[in-house]
Amino acid sequence: MTERPKIRIQRENEYRDLPLPRYATEHSAGMDLHAATRSEIVLQPGQRRLISAGIRIEIPLGYEGQVRPRSGLALKYGVTLLNTPGTIDSDYRGIIGVILINLGEEPFTIRRGDRIAQLVISPISQISLEEVEVLKSTLRGPGGFGSTGFTAPAKRKKGVQETTPDFQDDEYAKENDLTIPGGTDR
Repeated sequence: MTERPKIRIQRENEYRDLPLPRYATEHSAGMDLHAATRSEIVLQPGQRRLISAGIRIEIPLGYEGQVRPRSGLALKYGVTLLNTPGTIDSDYRGIIGVILINLGEEPFTIRRGDRIAQLVISPISQISLEEVEVLKSTLRGPGGFGSTGFTAPAKRKKGVQETTPDFQDDEYAKENDLTIPGGTDR
């Protein structure tokens, strides 16, 4: 097993009683982040709120932090994260915040110490851009937004061409000058 990268962490004084992020199981990808709140916060349906995790971290160069939703909150209550995954750059030293939104039908209460998100640390690569006049062609070409079909490959009938969705009347695509699968480039 390779050595795990070390992440330096600092708790805000007011939240020293809260647990540090930790992996729930031996093979968990993410560490749980806890709500660092002074009192209960009620998220009404459709409401979003920035919730402090009460910690600052020092991520090594070549890595990023990703703040991700907890699947149980999403499934059971409709509570998830906006801007997901939220990226924490290696040079950020501020308090980690979690943008929660209640997409459920009932109010949701956040209590001090509740596990509200996961933190995943991942290696990243920075690249260089090279501007060109023409990109190399591929079999897929400019097709996107369902252009490769919706049926699982094992269930497709041999010799039957699956159609792509009709985006000809898609207002978002028109307003944003997107290539429409099966349509013409503008």
